[in-house]
Amino acid sequence: MSQNTVYIPADTLENFMYDVFTRLGVPEEDAKISAQILIASDLRGIESHGIGRLKLYYDRIKEGIQLPITNFEIVRESPTTAVVDGHDGMGQVIGYKAMKLAIQKAKEFGMGSVAVRNSAHYGIAGYYPLMAVKEGMIGFSVTNARPSIAPTFGTKPMLGTNPIAFGAPTDEECPFLFDAATSITQRGKLEVLARLEKPTPVGWVEDPLGNPLTDTNEILAGFAKDTAALLPLGGQGESMAGYKGYGLATIVEILSASLQTGSFLWGLSGIGPNGEKVPNRLGHFFMAINIEAFVPLNEFKKTTGEILRQLRASRKQPGYERIFTAGEKEYENEIRIRKEGVPVVANLQKDIKIMMNGLGLTGYQFNF
Repeated sequence: MSQNTVYIPADTLENFMYDVFTRLGVPEEDAKISAQILIASDLRGIESHGIGRLKLYYDRIKEGIQLPITNFEIVRESPTTAVVDGHDGMGQVIGYKAMKLAIQKAKEFGMGSVAVRNSAHYGIAGYYPLMAVKEGMIGFSVTNARPSIAPTFGTKPMLGTNPIAFGAPTDEECPFLFDAATSITQRGKLEVLARLEKPTPVGWVEDPLGNPLTDTNEILAGFAKDTAALLPLGGQGESMAGYKGYGLATIVEILSASLQTGSFLWGLSGIGPNGEKVPNRLGHFFMAINIEAFVPLNEFKKTTGEILRQLRASRKQPGYERIFTAGEKEYENEIRIRKEGVPVVANLQKDIKIMMNGLGLTGYQFNF
């Protein structure tokens, strides 16, 4: 981090985010949920989806394209499934309630799945599987997003970064948690690079002719203008299996749009027919699997833990001392960041000041 970076206690930042949401008209309980999900990102070292995204919600609520009061409507339901309309409310609140519903169904019937339409950005996808893990279940969540990924052999941004998140309990303190975009990187990492005033690595983004782009601010502005596109996992073309990332992103799009007759592809751009800002109307999909419906939970945890231990104990490449399994780095980050505080770089400090001044939050004495 730069010398202008300050470290703020996680509890202080969580309280600040809660106050921002309530000042914007978000009900107290919903503001608490939203702040908890955002700070979970910062604690896990995912700088793109915590305090770094608060200004996005602040702006959208101020502009009227995201509603502070969430109408969580179940429009279709069976014992094991549900379709939810979020009516352009708070994505974190919609995601939290949808996952809770999936877990409730799984407790009673073994499995629960909930498809959501007309939602907003819901934070880190990995938060929702962890909700199921805490209940002794397998959790799964995906979401579509604003168009940014070009399909293989294409250059137009069509699919979102469309993350996949899967979590499972183990007999270790750290659960297994895979949470990754289906693009070669995620939009949020580009936003972090922009705040740090750093270029984008070659091979992440292409222009309409398929040439690499590295100017991070130009790239972020270019997604909506059809002048920049992220590459799918595997990169450009087929030689490094970019078609696999493209295919995974499309699977996420189907789960996030087709089951709930929601918006998709450029319908998620947030741009209306006359260039005006409109709600993104994202879709999500959640699943909870009750492990006890298949095998005793302790046996599942033991088997899963042994899988992870054998992977970590396998032969290592020269120069590397450790093999990680998914979720380990983030688990260790949380232990460290709770002690050290959340890093806030100079450009993010500016955003925080804008929100503080705009909402009259004078009770916070941040050291910047």
